[in-house]
Amino acid sequence: MPADALVSAARDLRETLRPLRFAAPVEYVYQPLDYAWTPHETYLRRFGSSRKKVVLVGMNPGPFGMTQTGVPFGEIAAVRDWMGICSPVGKPEREHPKRPVVGFDCPQSEVSGRRLWGLFAQRFGKAESFFKDHFVANYCPLVFIEASGRNFTPDKLPATETTVMEAACDAHLRAVIAALQPKWVIGVGAFAEERANRAKEVMGGSFKTGRVLHPSPASPAANRDWAGAATKQLVKLGVWE
Repeated sequence: MPADALVSAARDLRETLRPLRFAAPVEYVYQPLDYAWTPHETYLRRFGSSRKKVVLVGMNPGPFGMTQTGVPFGEIAAVRDWMGICSPVGKPEREHPKRPVVGFDCPQSEVSGRRLWGLFAQRFGKAESFFKDHFVANYCPLVFIEASGRNFTPDKLPATETTVMEAACDAHLRAVIAALQPKWVIGVGAFAEERANRAKEVMGGSFKTGRVLHPSPASPAANRDWAGAATKQLVKLGVWE
């Protein structure tokens, strides 16, 4: 079963990343695959139980998305109301006072996740219709936080700190692709597309790769009708009709 392979791969990734430590400016590292494992496993088993046409890959958890829910791009309302997942979530080992994990009680909305899942809900209706042929994964499950509470993205980490992390994340992405056998692996943003291309090189190019604009509000282009731009990109690639 693909879902069993996804769960096994996620557990392996979690255990490999657990002992890793990172230097300043990173002060706190959250591991949602630990404290939010229950909703994460529910997501994998409910929506990763069959082969897919398209796997979309994000970079790492946002502060009000997967950090809180354990689901990639996991904006609260999308996970709870659209996917029907709402499980107890624990706490990171060390928690920044400005970045508390409160799970599904989080009052903030993850804009990237709201945009991403909002597009899929608008186009496909029910979650089951979207997940029939699609799946969304994250390249790296770790959350990096600076002393100020500001989010720190893994693309800014020095190469000396990322060797083990990237080897584990690359292996996990290949395991996801092997389990789901997609025709397309689409990076949400340039970083994720590059990782998809890396997987393709190692795996022998049995799938096509591409990119959609990242829905982050930090991107001016994403703030001008992200859903329309992403739809055009997917249609142009031939992923959507």
